[in-house]
Amino acid sequence: MPIDIPHIIKPGTLASGPQPTLHSTDGELVLRTPEFTDAPAIHDAFQDPALRYWHIRGMESVDEARDWVTSTHEGWREETAAQWFVAGAADGAPLGRMALRQMNLMEGVAEVGYWVLPAARGLGVAPRALAAMTDWAFDVGFHRIDLLHSTGNEPSCKVALKADYPLEGTRRSSALHTDGWHDMHVHARINARINARINARINARINS
Repeated sequence: MPIDIPHIIKPGTLASGPQPTLHSTDGELVLRTPEFTDAPAIHDAFQDPALRYWHIRGMESVDEARDWVTSTHEGWREETAAQWFVAGAADGAPLGRMALRQMNLMEGVAEVGYWVLPAARGLGVAPRALAAMTDWAFDVGFHRIDLLHSTGNEPSCKVALKADYPLEGTRRSSALHTDGWHDMHVHARINARINARINARINARINS
């Protein structure tokens, strides 16, 4: 059955090459493909009660962390997710993870996921890494990037605003946590260049 709208990002655009390494604008952070050597740091991250609470999952062993690393490579090949391990550019110190989840290349939309190790919090790691990832996503051709977080997660709200993700509204009772349903703030950024280009293509086809 034919689809009457153009793909925003052509299938195979991402998987045809290796996942790129990204850098924050100040050069202090590097976002790279997760590797098996990162498994101990990933496992340690999920021993933090706050991280486990907001992400609604645990990481019981280093082997489980290695399995997660494998899944990130599969996500890139399948073009369903892009996950980066965030480290210090100078010393390689592990700092966190930044991701685009639920990637829909036809519509050019994705959702942000991230966490920061407890020792790296308060240093601006998340907003700087998010800005770098967003720049890459817009360059590739994504149209819209969503960032959702519980209304009770004030630090994530600050991260979104620092990375120029304005608050659009609240999805009521839309995420189940261990203590019940949470209302979720919806932040998003729109790629104005892609928006204008696609609208021009659609209008040209309508008027042809």
